[in-house]
Amino acid sequence: MQAKKITGVIIFLFLLSCGGGNENKSGNNDQPALSTAEALPLWSDGYLDIHHINTGKGESSFFIFPDGTTMLVDAGVTSAKKPGVTDSKPDDSRSPGQWISRYILHFFNGLPEKRLHYMVASHFHEDHLGVVFSDTQSAKSGTYKLSGLAEVGELIPFDKIIDRGWPNYDWPVPQEGVAAKNYIQFVKWQTENQPVVAEQFIVGRNNQIILKNCPEKYPDFEIRNIAANGLVWTGSGIGTEKFVPALETLDKSDYPSENNISIAFRLTYGKFDYFSGGDISFRGSEFDKPEDQWKNIEIPVSKVTGQVDACKANHHGNYDANCVAFLRALRPQVIAIDTWLAQQPDMATLRRMMSSQTYPGQRDIFVTNVKEETKIVLGDTAEKLKSQQGHIVIRVSPGGSEFMVYVLDDSNEKFQIKSTHGPYLCN
Repeated sequence: MQAKKITGVIIFLFLLSCGGGNENKSGNNDQPALSTAEALPLWSDGYLDIHHINTGKGESSFFIFPDGTTMLVDAGVTSAKKPGVTDSKPDDSRSPGQWISRYILHFFNGLPEKRLHYMVASHFHEDHLGVVFSDTQSAKSGTYKLSGLAEVGELIPFDKIIDRGWPNYDWPVPQEGVAAKNYIQFVKWQTENQPVVAEQFIVGRNNQIILKNCPEKYPDFEIRNIAANGLVWTGSGIGTEKFVPALETLDKSDYPSENNISIAFRLTYGKFDYFSGGDISFRGSEFDKPEDQWKNIEIPVSKVTGQVDACKANHHGNYDANCVAFLRALRPQVIAIDTWLAQQPDMATLRRMMSSQTYPGQRDIFVTNVKEETKIVLGDTAEKLKSQQGHIVIRVSPGGSEFMVYVLDDSNEKFQIKSTHGPYLCN
């Protein structure tokens, strides 16, 4: 893993010379105190914002980089039905894709331009792409349906879309799911009819997702592509190692799962590090044989990712993800869990996350939804969560030395702060 390169003094002097950031009397880039019921202030130059948007129907993360570059990772819509699925947020008067778009457009205010520079699909499941129902509205072109990422892409201009399968979408098998096929049609139409570029996520690279507006002002910002398609970065240069056996050596029923070949990346800004890994997972003791260890993809991913300050929980905090080895390697201070089903987050997973035997030190866990039925199962563990409902926003101060977490009310579009947490000092 690349070492942290710049001391706090150098960061401060650099920001001062560039006009970025606002220092207080102590010389630190402390964030202003924000009270509950106050609307979250918009992004400003030098800050890094990571929004875990909650629609109750899938996963979606929106990023504003320090120079105003923007990125959306996933915009899911599930076909799961009540009572197992969480309620729509703010309500069901609009589709999840519309709510996500309106959320993004609100926080676009004050940005250099109102467009998404990057859209990323972590993998090809409906709770990340968007399900298609029989009555789902068609795009103006008539070539794809408006759901999830495709609907956001219809409502908000974007420049580039990145996924694990472009251009053939045939590994390990051709995509046959309705949500995936609709997404592929969306990408095809956009690249053929709009000034949109599609790319496959290239593991090992740190120059595929870059700052677009003022990269020279923030030389300590980086997104490192950690894993996808069974490839994992080696931790050196752009080298990669393949952890999935050759398909011809496997029975088709044993091909790698869509979850485990998700896109994973590490974002670095100054001292701050953040990890997002889609739905990667581990498969536990049922795969103790040495030849099956490739199914525990969390372990090699965690080794090259190293310690981070915050992360998105893998696979919605389900039972099969966020193993002890993964958590022990990352040691996050903050874990955001995007949930939409009654079994999320899983009790055993939360216990691993909370245990000081897993790793020492502070850790706060934030969850976008916890159903009443889930609270009964979790018992006292639910009370230890820092949030049980709402959008989760991580806001990193200019220079990346500290960050705050804000939980926003998801019952309306006032974007009011329900609770504020921090500051957390970056490692």
